[in-house]
Amino acid sequence: MDGSERTGPARTGAARLPGQIGIVVAVSGFKLSCLLFGGEDGHVAAGIGALLKVPTATTAAYGFIASLGFATAGSEASPAIAEVDLLGEATARDGAAGFARGISVYPVLGAAVFAAAAEDIALIYAKPNTWTLAIGTLHQDAARPAYLLSQEFLAKHSAIVGTTGSGKSCALTLMLRTLLTAHPNGHVVLLDPHGEYAPAFPDLAERITPDRLQLPYWLLDFEEACEVLCSHDPIARSREIPILKDAILQAKQDFIGGDGERLATLTVDTPVPYRVNTLEKRISEAMGKLDRPDSALPYMRLLATLDALRKDRRYQFMFEGLALRDTMGEILSRLLRIPVDGRPITIIDISAVPSEIVNVVVSLLCRLIFDFALHSDRAEAIPILMVCDEAHRYIPRDVGAGFTPTIRAISRIAKEGRKYGVSLCLVTQRPAELSETILSQCSTIFALRMNNDKDRSYVRSMLPDDAAGLMAVLPTLRQREAIAVGEGVAHPMRIRFAELPPEFRPRGEAANFPKAWEDDRKGRDFVAGIIERWRRQ
Repeated sequence: MDGSERTGPARTGAARLPGQIGIVVAVSGFKLSCLLFGGEDGHVAAGIGALLKVPTATTAAYGFIASLGFATAGSEASPAIAEVDLLGEATARDGAAGFARGISVYPVLGAAVFAAAAEDIALIYAKPNTWTLAIGTLHQDAARPAYLLSQEFLAKHSAIVGTTGSGKSCALTLMLRTLLTAHPNGHVVLLDPHGEYAPAFPDLAERITPDRLQLPYWLLDFEEACEVLCSHDPIARSREIPILKDAILQAKQDFIGGDGERLATLTVDTPVPYRVNTLEKRISEAMGKLDRPDSALPYMRLLATLDALRKDRRYQFMFEGLALRDTMGEILSRLLRIPVDGRPITIIDISAVPSEIVNVVVSLLCRLIFDFALHSDRAEAIPILMVCDEAHRYIPRDVGAGFTPTIRAISRIAKEGRKYGVSLCLVTQRPAELSETILSQCSTIFALRMNNDKDRSYVRSMLPDDAAGLMAVLPTLRQREAIAVGEGVAHPMRIRFAELPPEFRPRGEAANFPKAWEDDRKGRDFVAGIIERWRRQ
Protein backbone atom coordinates (compact mmCIF):
# COMPACT_ATOMS: atom_id res chain seq x y z
CA MET A 1 0.00 0.00 0.00
CA ASP A 2 1.27 3.47 -0.88
CA GLY A 3 2.65 5.47 2.03
CA SER A 4 2.51 2.54 4.46
CA GLU A 5 5.03 0.47 6.38
CA ARG A 6 5.54 -3.24 5.81
CA THR A 7 7.06 -5.97 7.89
CA GLY A 8 9.82 -8.19 6.67
CA PRO A 9 9.24 -11.83 5.76
CA ALA A 10 10.76 -12.98 9.06
CA ARG A 11 7.75 -11.82 11.02
CA THR A 12 5.53 -14.40 9.32
CA GLY A 13 7.42 -17.15 11.12
CA ALA A 14 6.52 -15.90 14.62
CA ALA A 15 4.65 -18.27 16.92
CA ARG A 16 0.89 -18.17 16.39
CA LEU A 17 -1.59 -17.48 19.14
CA PRO A 18 -4.65 -19.73 19.58
CA GLY A 19 -7.24 -18.77 16.96
CA GLN A 20 -4.86 -16.45 15.13
CA ILE A 21 -5.44 -16.40 11.37
CA GLY A 22 -2.87 -13.80 10.31
CA ILE A 23 -0.75 -10.77 11.10
CA VAL A 24 -0.85 -7.08 10.22
CA VAL A 25 1.71 -6.22 7.54
CA ALA A 26 0.66 -2.66 6.66
CA VAL A 27 -1.24 0.22 8.26
CA SER A 28 -2.48 3.19 6.28
CA GLY A 29 -5.26 5.55 7.37
CA PHE A 30 -8.44 3.59 7.91
CA LYS A 31 -7.04 0.49 6.17
CA LEU A 32 -4.94 -2.50 7.18
CA SER A 33 -3.15 -5.08 5.08
CA CYS A 34 -3.03 -8.49 6.72
CA LEU A 35 -1.12 -11.60 5.78
CA LEU A 36 -3.47 -14.53 6.33
CA PHE A 37 -2.29 -18.02 7.19
CA GLY A 38 -3.66 -21.02 5.36
CA GLY A 39 -5.29 -23.82 7.30
CA GLU A 40 -4.35 -27.48 7.16
CA ASP A 41 -5.99 -27.70 3.73
CA GLY A 42 -4.10 -24.61 2.61
CA HIS A 43 -7.21 -22.46 2.38
CA VAL A 44 -7.63 -19.10 4.14
CA ALA A 45 -10.31 -19.18 6.86
CA ALA A 46 -11.88 -15.81 5.93
CA GLY A 47 -13.61 -14.34 2.90
CA ILE A 48 -14.75 -11.02 1.45
CA GLY A 49 -16.87 -9.13 3.99
CA ALA A 50 -15.64 -11.23 6.94
CA LEU A 51 -15.28 -9.38 10.24
CA LEU A 52 -11.77 -9.44 11.74
CA LYS A 53 -10.44 -8.50 15.16
CA VAL A 54 -6.98 -7.02 15.77
CA PRO A 55 -5.80 -6.32 19.35
CA THR A 56 -4.15 -2.92 19.92
CA ALA A 57 -2.10 -1.53 22.81
CA THR A 58 -5.22 -0.56 24.78
CA THR A 59 -8.20 -2.25 23.13
CA ALA A 60 -9.15 -4.15 19.95
CA ALA A 61 -9.92 -2.87 16.47
CA TYR A 62 -12.44 -4.43 14.10
CA GLY A 63 -12.77 -4.29 10.34
CA PHE A 64 -14.24 -5.95 7.25
CA ILE A 65 -12.20 -7.69 4.55
CA ALA A 66 -12.57 -5.63 1.36
CA SER A 67 -10.35 -7.71 -0.93
CA LEU A 68 -8.16 -10.81 -0.98
CA GLY A 69 -5.20 -11.79 -3.12
CA PHE A 70 -1.90 -13.62 -3.17
CA ALA A 71 1.14 -11.67 -2.02
CA THR A 72 2.89 -12.73 -5.23
CA ALA A 73 0.76 -12.56 -8.36
CA GLY A 74 0.20 -15.87 -10.10
CA SER A 75 1.60 -17.96 -7.24
CA GLU A 76 -0.89 -20.06 -5.28
CA ALA A 77 1.91 -21.02 -2.90
CA SER A 78 2.26 -17.36 -1.94
CA PRO A 79 0.66 -16.15 1.35
CA ALA A 80 -2.74 -14.45 1.04
CA ILE A 81 -3.03 -10.71 1.61
CA ALA A 82 -6.29 -9.23 2.87
CA GLU A 83 -7.13 -5.52 2.61
CA VAL A 84 -9.24 -4.59 5.65
CA ASP A 85 -11.42 -1.50 6.11
CA LEU A 86 -11.47 -0.55 9.79
CA LEU A 87 -14.89 -0.18 11.38
CA GLY A 88 -14.21 0.81 15.00
CA GLU A 89 -12.87 -0.39 18.31
CA ALA A 90 -13.96 -1.88 21.60
CA THR A 91 -14.39 0.60 24.44
CA ALA A 92 -14.75 0.47 28.20
CA ARG A 93 -16.81 3.19 29.89
CA ASP A 94 -17.70 3.08 33.56
CA GLY A 95 -16.54 -0.51 33.63
CA ALA A 96 -18.93 -1.58 30.87
CA ALA A 97 -17.68 -2.94 27.54
CA GLY A 98 -18.93 -1.23 24.41
CA PHE A 99 -18.09 -0.41 20.81
CA ALA A 100 -17.43 2.88 19.04
CA ARG A 101 -16.92 3.87 15.43
CA GLY A 102 -13.49 5.20 14.57
CA ILE A 103 -10.01 4.25 15.76
CA SER A 104 -8.14 5.98 18.59
CA VAL A 105 -5.24 3.50 18.80
CA TYR A 106 -4.07 1.76 15.64
CA PRO A 107 -2.81 -1.83 15.49
CA VAL A 108 0.96 -2.13 15.21
CA LEU A 109 2.80 -3.97 12.47
CA GLY A 110 2.96 -7.66 13.21
CA ALA A 111 -0.15 -7.57 15.42
CA ALA A 112 -2.12 -10.80 15.51
CA VAL A 113 -5.32 -11.01 13.45
CA PHE A 114 -8.34 -13.07 14.55
CA ALA A 115 -11.71 -13.88 13.08
CA ALA A 116 -14.40 -12.09 15.09
CA ALA A 117 -16.02 -14.47 17.58
CA ALA A 118 -19.64 -14.58 18.70
CA GLU A 119 -18.88 -12.37 21.70
CA ASP A 120 -17.26 -9.78 19.40
CA ILE A 121 -20.35 -9.70 17.18
CA ALA A 122 -22.54 -9.40 20.27
CA LEU A 123 -20.42 -6.45 21.44
CA ILE A 124 -20.55 -4.59 18.11
CA TYR A 125 -24.21 -5.25 17.32
CA ALA A 126 -25.69 -5.10 20.81
CA LYS A 127 -29.20 -3.71 20.98
CA PRO A 128 -28.90 0.10 21.15
CA ASN A 129 -30.46 1.92 24.07
CA THR A 130 -33.02 3.79 21.94
CA TRP A 131 -36.10 3.16 19.77
CA THR A 132 -35.31 0.01 17.81
CA LEU A 133 -37.08 -2.54 15.65
CA ALA A 134 -35.80 -6.01 14.75
CA ILE A 135 -36.02 -6.40 10.95
CA GLY A 136 -33.90 -9.51 10.44
CA THR A 137 -30.72 -11.23 11.55
CA LEU A 138 -26.99 -10.68 11.16
CA HIS A 139 -25.13 -12.54 8.44
CA GLN A 140 -22.32 -13.40 10.87
CA ASP A 141 -24.72 -14.79 13.51
CA ALA A 142 -28.19 -15.89 12.38
CA ALA A 143 -29.32 -16.03 16.02
CA ARG A 144 -28.62 -12.34 16.62
CA PRO A 145 -31.25 -9.75 15.58
CA ALA A 146 -30.43 -6.89 13.23
CA TYR A 147 -31.91 -3.68 14.58
CA LEU A 148 -33.27 -0.64 12.79
CA LEU A 149 -32.98 2.62 14.75
CA SER A 150 -36.51 3.97 14.35
CA GLN A 151 -35.92 7.66 15.03
CA GLU A 152 -32.73 7.92 12.98
CA PHE A 153 -34.28 6.01 10.07
CA LEU A 154 -37.46 8.09 10.03
CA ALA A 155 -36.08 11.52 10.91
CA LYS A 156 -33.45 11.36 8.16
CA HIS A 157 -33.88 10.28 4.56
CA SER A 158 -33.21 6.74 3.39
CA ALA A 159 -32.84 4.66 0.24
CA ILE A 160 -33.37 1.03 -0.72
CA VAL A 161 -31.40 0.04 -3.81
CA GLY A 162 -30.90 -3.22 -5.63
CA THR A 163 -31.32 -4.92 -8.96
CA THR A 164 -34.66 -6.27 -10.19
CA GLY A 165 -35.62 -9.41 -8.27
CA SER A 166 -33.28 -8.75 -5.35
CA GLY A 167 -36.19 -8.23 -2.93
CA LYS A 168 -36.54 -4.44 -2.64
CA SER A 169 -40.33 -4.49 -2.51
CA CYS A 170 -40.39 -7.18 0.17
CA ALA A 171 -37.69 -5.36 2.17
CA LEU A 172 -39.68 -2.13 2.02
CA THR A 173 -42.89 -3.94 2.99
CA LEU A 174 -41.20 -5.67 5.91
CA MET A 175 -39.73 -2.44 7.28
CA LEU A 176 -42.98 -0.50 6.89
CA ARG A 177 -45.10 -3.25 8.43
CA THR A 178 -42.66 -3.53 11.33
CA LEU A 179 -42.64 0.23 11.85
CA LEU A 180 -46.41 0.64 11.62
CA THR A 181 -47.13 -2.35 13.82
CA ALA A 182 -44.94 -0.75 16.49
CA HIS A 183 -46.27 2.77 15.77
CA PRO A 184 -49.88 2.32 14.61
CA ASN A 185 -50.55 6.06 14.50
CA GLY A 186 -47.86 6.78 11.91
CA HIS A 187 -48.40 8.69 8.67
CA VAL A 188 -46.89 7.15 5.53
CA VAL A 189 -47.58 8.02 1.90
CA LEU A 190 -46.39 5.42 -0.63
CA LEU A 191 -46.25 6.13 -4.37
CA ASP A 192 -46.94 2.81 -6.06
CA PRO A 193 -46.10 2.96 -9.80
CA HIS A 194 -46.95 -0.69 -10.50
CA GLY A 195 -49.98 -1.33 -8.31
CA GLU A 196 -48.15 -4.02 -6.31
CA TYR A 197 -48.28 -2.89 -2.67
CA ALA A 198 -52.00 -3.01 -1.82
CA PRO A 199 -51.95 -6.79 -1.09
CA ALA A 200 -49.03 -6.23 1.31
CA PHE A 201 -51.02 -3.89 3.59
CA PRO A 202 -54.62 -5.12 3.55
CA ASP A 203 -55.05 -4.26 7.22
CA LEU A 204 -53.00 -1.06 7.40
CA ALA A 205 -53.48 0.90 4.18
CA GLU A 206 -55.92 3.22 2.50
CA ARG A 207 -55.50 2.44 -1.19
CA ILE A 208 -56.18 5.25 -3.62
CA THR A 209 -56.54 4.15 -7.25
CA PRO A 210 -57.07 6.53 -10.19
CA ASP A 211 -60.84 5.91 -10.10
CA ARG A 212 -60.86 6.93 -6.42
CA LEU A 213 -58.19 9.62 -6.68
CA GLN A 214 -59.17 13.25 -6.25
CA LEU A 215 -56.60 15.79 -7.35
CA PRO A 216 -58.60 18.62 -8.92
CA TYR A 217 -56.96 20.78 -11.56
CA TRP A 218 -57.15 23.88 -9.35
CA LEU A 219 -54.58 22.36 -6.96
CA LEU A 220 -51.95 22.52 -9.71
CA ASP A 221 -49.45 25.33 -9.51
CA PHE A 222 -48.92 27.29 -12.70
CA GLU A 223 -45.92 25.30 -13.92
CA GLU A 224 -47.83 22.03 -13.47
CA ALA A 225 -50.90 23.49 -15.18
CA CYS A 226 -48.74 24.47 -18.17
CA GLU A 227 -47.47 20.90 -18.43
CA VAL A 228 -51.05 19.61 -18.58
CA LEU A 229 -52.66 22.29 -20.76
CA CYS A 230 -50.00 23.84 -22.96
CA SER A 231 -48.43 22.51 -26.16
CA HIS A 232 -45.08 20.75 -25.97
CA ASP A 233 -43.75 22.60 -29.01
CA PRO A 234 -41.53 25.37 -27.54
CA ILE A 235 -42.76 28.12 -29.85
CA ALA A 236 -46.45 27.32 -29.40
CA ARG A 237 -45.94 26.89 -25.67
CA SER A 238 -44.28 30.30 -25.31
CA ARG A 239 -47.41 31.91 -26.84
CA GLU A 240 -49.88 29.96 -24.74
CA ILE A 241 -48.23 30.46 -21.33
CA PRO A 242 -49.04 34.20 -20.85
CA ILE A 243 -52.60 33.63 -22.06
CA LEU A 244 -53.14 30.80 -19.61
CA LYS A 245 -51.56 32.72 -16.74
CA ASP A 246 -53.89 35.69 -17.11
CA ALA A 247 -56.93 33.47 -17.55
CA ILE A 248 -56.21 31.34 -14.45
CA LEU A 249 -55.61 34.39 -12.27
CA GLN A 250 -58.86 35.99 -13.45
CA ALA A 251 -60.80 32.75 -12.94
CA LYS A 252 -59.52 32.53 -9.35
CA GLN A 253 -60.46 36.15 -8.75
CA ASP A 254 -63.96 35.45 -10.07
CA PHE A 255 -64.39 32.54 -7.65
CA ILE A 256 -63.20 34.54 -4.62
CA GLY A 257 -65.46 37.46 -5.49
CA GLY A 258 -65.29 40.57 -3.34
CA ASP A 259 -63.11 39.19 -0.53
CA GLY A 260 -60.49 41.94 -0.59
CA GLU A 261 -58.19 40.33 1.97
CA ARG A 262 -57.94 37.07 -0.02
CA LEU A 263 -57.59 38.94 -3.31
CA ALA A 264 -54.65 40.92 -1.91
CA THR A 265 -52.60 37.75 -1.39
CA LEU A 266 -53.82 35.84 -4.46
CA THR A 267 -51.27 34.63 -7.01
CA VAL A 268 -51.50 32.29 -9.97
CA ASP A 269 -50.01 29.56 -7.72
CA THR A 270 -52.38 30.02 -4.77
CA PRO A 271 -54.31 26.74 -4.30
CA VAL A 272 -57.86 28.10 -4.44
CA PRO A 273 -60.66 26.70 -6.62
CA TYR A 274 -61.75 28.13 -9.95
CA ARG A 275 -64.22 26.87 -12.53
CA VAL A 276 -63.13 25.38 -15.84
CA ASN A 277 -65.98 27.06 -17.66
CA THR A 278 -64.86 30.40 -16.18
CA LEU A 279 -61.33 29.69 -17.41
CA GLU A 280 -62.67 28.93 -20.90
CA LYS A 281 -64.78 32.07 -20.77
CA ARG A 282 -61.78 34.24 -19.88
CA ILE A 283 -59.68 32.70 -22.68
CA SER A 284 -62.54 33.27 -25.16
CA GLU A 285 -62.97 36.88 -24.01
CA ALA A 286 -59.25 37.55 -24.48
CA MET A 287 -59.40 35.95 -27.93
CA GLY A 288 -62.37 38.18 -28.85
CA LYS A 289 -60.31 41.30 -28.17
CA LEU A 290 -57.68 40.42 -30.77
CA ASP A 291 -57.22 42.76 -33.69
CA ARG A 292 -55.86 40.04 -36.00
CA PRO A 293 -57.77 36.74 -36.37
CA ASP A 294 -54.55 34.89 -37.25
CA SER A 295 -53.36 35.50 -33.66
CA ALA A 296 -56.18 33.36 -32.26
CA LEU A 297 -54.41 30.01 -32.76
CA PRO A 298 -52.85 29.70 -29.25
CA TYR A 299 -56.22 30.59 -27.68
CA MET A 300 -57.97 27.97 -29.77
CA ARG A 301 -55.38 25.33 -28.86
CA LEU A 302 -55.90 25.98 -25.14
CA LEU A 303 -59.66 25.74 -25.48
CA ALA A 304 -59.40 22.54 -27.51
CA THR A 305 -57.07 20.98 -24.92
CA LEU A 306 -59.40 21.87 -22.05
CA ASP A 307 -62.37 20.39 -23.89
CA ALA A 308 -60.48 17.18 -24.73
CA LEU A 309 -59.25 16.65 -21.18
CA ARG A 310 -62.70 17.16 -19.69
CA LYS A 311 -64.07 14.44 -21.97
CA ASP A 312 -61.18 12.00 -21.39
CA ARG A 313 -62.15 9.50 -18.66
CA ARG A 314 -58.50 8.97 -17.76
CA TYR A 315 -58.42 12.54 -16.46
CA GLN A 316 -61.62 12.22 -14.47
CA PHE A 317 -59.70 12.44 -11.18
CA MET A 318 -58.61 15.93 -12.23
CA PHE A 319 -61.68 17.19 -14.12
CA GLU A 320 -64.56 15.60 -12.26
CA GLY A 321 -67.58 17.62 -13.37
CA LEU A 322 -69.15 21.06 -13.31
CA ALA A 323 -69.89 21.12 -9.57
CA LEU A 324 -67.13 22.90 -7.69
CA ARG A 325 -66.38 23.18 -4.00
CA ASP A 326 -63.26 23.65 -1.90
CA THR A 327 -62.25 20.07 -1.04
CA MET A 328 -58.61 20.77 -0.20
CA GLY A 329 -59.06 19.86 3.47
CA GLU A 330 -60.76 16.57 2.64
CA ILE A 331 -58.07 15.68 0.10
CA LEU A 332 -55.21 16.37 2.51
CA SER A 333 -56.92 14.54 5.37
CA ARG A 334 -57.37 11.44 3.24
CA LEU A 335 -53.92 11.66 1.70
CA LEU A 336 -52.09 12.09 5.01
CA ARG A 337 -54.36 9.83 7.09
CA ILE A 338 -55.59 12.50 9.49
CA PRO A 339 -57.12 10.97 11.51
CA VAL A 340 -55.32 7.63 11.12
CA ASP A 341 -58.43 5.58 11.85
CA GLY A 342 -56.50 2.30 11.93
CA ARG A 343 -54.87 2.74 8.51
CA PRO A 344 -51.58 4.65 8.88
CA ILE A 345 -50.39 4.25 5.29
CA THR A 346 -51.79 5.72 2.09
CA ILE A 347 -50.92 3.75 -1.04
CA ILE A 348 -51.38 5.89 -4.13
CA ASP A 349 -51.64 3.56 -7.11
CA ILE A 350 -50.47 5.63 -10.08
CA SER A 351 -50.10 2.65 -12.44
CA ALA A 352 -53.17 3.73 -14.45
CA VAL A 353 -52.50 7.47 -14.41
CA PRO A 354 -51.91 8.68 -18.00
CA SER A 355 -48.17 8.46 -18.69
CA GLU A 356 -48.05 11.99 -20.09
CA ILE A 357 -49.04 13.50 -16.72
CA VAL A 358 -47.77 10.96 -14.17
CA ASN A 359 -44.87 13.29 -13.38
CA VAL A 360 -47.31 16.13 -12.81
CA VAL A 361 -49.27 13.99 -10.36
CA VAL A 362 -46.10 13.04 -8.46
CA SER A 363 -45.01 16.67 -8.42
CA LEU A 364 -48.39 17.77 -7.07
CA LEU A 365 -48.46 15.10 -4.36
CA CYS A 366 -44.92 15.83 -3.14
CA ARG A 367 -45.54 19.56 -3.19
CA LEU A 368 -48.79 19.25 -1.24
CA ILE A 369 -47.12 17.12 1.43
CA PHE A 370 -44.18 19.49 1.83
CA ASP A 371 -46.31 22.65 1.86
CA PHE A 372 -48.68 21.10 4.42
CA ALA A 373 -45.70 20.45 6.70
CA LEU A 374 -44.21 23.86 5.95
CA HIS A 375 -47.35 25.70 7.07
CA SER A 376 -48.00 23.50 10.11
CA ASP A 377 -47.37 24.79 13.61
CA ARG A 378 -44.04 23.22 14.63
CA ALA A 379 -45.40 22.28 18.05
CA GLU A 380 -48.33 20.37 16.55
CA ALA A 381 -46.82 19.17 13.27
CA ILE A 382 -47.40 15.56 12.21
CA PRO A 383 -44.23 13.83 10.91
CA ILE A 384 -44.80 12.20 7.51
CA LEU A 385 -42.79 9.52 5.70
CA MET A 386 -42.92 9.84 1.91
CA VAL A 387 -41.94 6.63 0.06
CA CYS A 388 -41.14 6.95 -3.64
CA ASP A 389 -40.79 3.66 -5.51
CA GLU A 390 -39.02 3.65 -8.89
CA ALA A 391 -37.51 6.96 -7.80
CA HIS A 392 -35.17 7.20 -10.81
CA ARG A 393 -38.23 7.83 -13.00
CA TYR A 394 -39.04 11.08 -11.21
CA ILE A 395 -35.67 12.42 -10.08
CA PRO A 396 -33.19 11.32 -12.77
CA ARG A 397 -29.52 12.18 -12.66
CA ASP A 398 -29.91 13.87 -16.05
CA VAL A 399 -32.04 16.88 -15.14
CA GLY A 400 -33.07 17.29 -18.78
CA ALA A 401 -34.67 13.84 -18.74
CA GLY A 402 -37.14 14.66 -15.95
CA PHE A 403 -40.01 17.02 -15.23
CA THR A 404 -38.52 20.05 -13.53
CA PRO A 405 -41.33 20.66 -10.99
CA THR A 406 -41.18 17.01 -9.86
CA ILE A 407 -37.42 17.19 -9.37
CA ARG A 408 -37.83 20.48 -7.53
CA ALA A 409 -40.60 19.15 -5.26
CA ILE A 410 -38.67 16.04 -4.22
CA SER A 411 -35.46 18.07 -3.89
CA ARG A 412 -37.19 20.40 -1.43
CA ILE A 413 -38.15 17.41 0.71
CA ALA A 414 -34.61 16.02 0.47
CA LYS A 415 -32.96 19.31 1.41
CA GLU A 416 -35.44 20.88 3.83
CA GLY A 417 -37.92 18.15 4.79
CA ARG A 418 -36.14 17.19 8.01
CA LYS A 419 -36.75 20.67 9.43
CA TYR A 420 -40.48 20.34 8.93
CA GLY A 421 -40.99 16.65 9.73
CA VAL A 422 -41.12 15.19 6.21
CA SER A 423 -38.86 12.20 5.60
CA LEU A 424 -38.09 10.65 2.22
CA CYS A 425 -37.50 6.99 1.40
CA LEU A 426 -36.33 6.30 -2.15
CA VAL A 427 -36.56 2.87 -3.76
CA THR A 428 -34.79 2.20 -7.05
CA GLN A 429 -33.24 -0.53 -9.16
CA ARG A 430 -31.00 1.93 -11.02
CA PRO A 431 -29.22 4.11 -8.47
CA ALA A 432 -26.75 5.31 -11.11
CA GLU A 433 -29.68 7.00 -12.89
CA LEU A 434 -30.87 8.71 -9.71
CA SER A 435 -30.12 12.33 -8.91
CA GLU A 436 -26.78 12.42 -7.14
CA THR A 437 -27.79 15.51 -5.15
CA ILE A 438 -30.91 13.85 -3.76
CA LEU A 439 -29.35 10.42 -3.11
CA SER A 440 -26.53 12.09 -1.19
CA GLN A 441 -29.14 13.39 1.28
CA CYS A 442 -30.11 9.82 2.23
CA SER A 443 -28.52 9.07 5.60
CA THR A 444 -29.47 5.37 5.63
CA ILE A 445 -28.97 3.02 2.70
CA PHE A 446 -30.06 -0.58 2.32
CA ALA A 447 -28.15 -2.03 -0.63
CA LEU A 448 -29.44 -5.34 -1.92
CA ARG A 449 -27.84 -7.42 -4.68
CA MET A 450 -26.49 -5.28 -7.52
CA ASN A 451 -24.86 -6.80 -10.58
CA ASN A 452 -24.29 -3.62 -12.54
CA ASP A 453 -20.81 -2.25 -11.87
CA LYS A 454 -21.91 1.32 -12.62
CA ASP A 455 -24.68 1.10 -10.01
CA ARG A 456 -22.32 -0.43 -7.43
CA SER A 457 -19.68 2.24 -7.99
CA TYR A 458 -22.28 4.98 -7.71
CA VAL A 459 -23.66 3.66 -4.41
CA ARG A 460 -20.15 3.01 -3.05
CA SER A 461 -19.20 6.64 -3.71
CA MET A 462 -22.06 7.74 -1.43
CA LEU A 463 -21.06 5.56 1.53
CA PRO A 464 -18.58 6.07 4.38
CA ASP A 465 -15.15 4.52 3.97
CA ASP A 466 -15.68 1.96 6.73
CA ALA A 467 -18.48 0.31 4.70
CA ALA A 468 -16.40 -0.34 1.58
CA GLY A 469 -15.43 -3.84 2.70
CA LEU A 470 -19.07 -4.82 3.01
CA MET A 471 -20.00 -3.29 -0.34
CA ALA A 472 -17.61 -5.65 -2.09
CA VAL A 473 -20.09 -8.51 -1.57
CA LEU A 474 -23.02 -6.78 -3.32
CA PRO A 475 -22.98 -8.98 -6.46
CA THR A 476 -23.12 -12.18 -4.36
CA LEU A 477 -25.88 -11.28 -1.91
CA ARG A 478 -28.69 -13.80 -1.68
CA GLN A 479 -32.42 -13.07 -1.75
CA ARG A 480 -33.51 -11.04 1.31
CA GLU A 481 -29.89 -10.04 2.10
CA ALA A 482 -28.68 -6.47 2.21
CA ILE A 483 -25.84 -4.26 3.32
CA ALA A 484 -27.21 -1.67 5.74
CA VAL A 485 -25.20 1.48 6.44
CA GLY A 486 -25.84 4.94 7.79
CA GLU A 487 -27.71 6.65 10.61
CA GLY A 488 -30.57 4.14 10.71
CA VAL A 489 -28.32 1.31 11.93
CA ALA A 490 -25.84 1.34 14.79
CA HIS A 491 -22.97 0.14 12.57
CA PRO A 492 -22.58 -1.04 8.96
CA MET A 493 -23.80 -4.61 8.73
CA ARG A 494 -24.79 -7.39 6.40
CA ILE A 495 -28.29 -8.53 7.30
CA ARG A 496 -30.84 -11.07 6.23
CA PHE A 497 -34.34 -9.64 6.35
CA ALA A 498 -36.98 -11.60 8.22
CA GLU A 499 -39.19 -13.67 5.95
CA LEU A 500 -42.38 -11.92 4.99
CA PRO A 501 -45.54 -14.05 5.31
CA PRO A 502 -46.95 -14.91 1.84
CA GLU A 503 -50.20 -13.02 2.49
CA PHE A 504 -48.26 -9.78 3.01
CA ARG A 505 -45.98 -9.96 0.00
CA PRO A 506 -46.27 -7.33 -2.76
CA ARG A 507 -47.80 -8.46 -6.01
CA GLY A 508 -44.61 -7.81 -7.95
CA GLU A 509 -43.21 -11.29 -8.51
CA ALA A 510 -42.46 -12.44 -12.05
CA ALA A 511 -45.04 -14.63 -13.79
CA ASN A 512 -44.45 -18.38 -13.50
CA PHE A 513 -44.17 -19.21 -17.20
CA PRO A 514 -43.79 -23.02 -16.94
CA LYS A 515 -46.76 -23.33 -14.59
CA ALA A 516 -48.97 -21.00 -16.64
CA TRP A 517 -48.11 -22.89 -19.83
CA GLU A 518 -48.97 -26.33 -18.47
CA ASP A 519 -52.41 -26.36 -20.06
CA ASP A 520 -54.72 -24.37 -22.32
CA ARG A 521 -57.50 -23.18 -20.04
CA LYS A 522 -58.32 -19.74 -21.42
CA GLY A 523 -60.91 -19.10 -24.12
CA ARG A 524 -62.35 -16.18 -26.10
CA ASP A 525 -64.35 -15.03 -23.07
CA PHE A 526 -61.03 -14.42 -21.30
CA VAL A 527 -59.91 -12.07 -24.09
CA ALA A 528 -63.32 -10.39 -24.26
CA GLY A 529 -63.22 -9.65 -20.53
CA ILE A 530 -59.82 -8.00 -20.81
CA ILE A 531 -60.95 -5.88 -23.77
CA GLU A 532 -64.04 -4.75 -21.86
CA ARG A 533 -61.98 -3.65 -18.84
CA TRP A 534 -59.50 -1.98 -21.21
CA ARG A 535 -62.23 0.05 -22.90
CA ARG A 536 -63.78 1.11 -19.60
CA GLN A 537 -60.58 2.82 -18.48
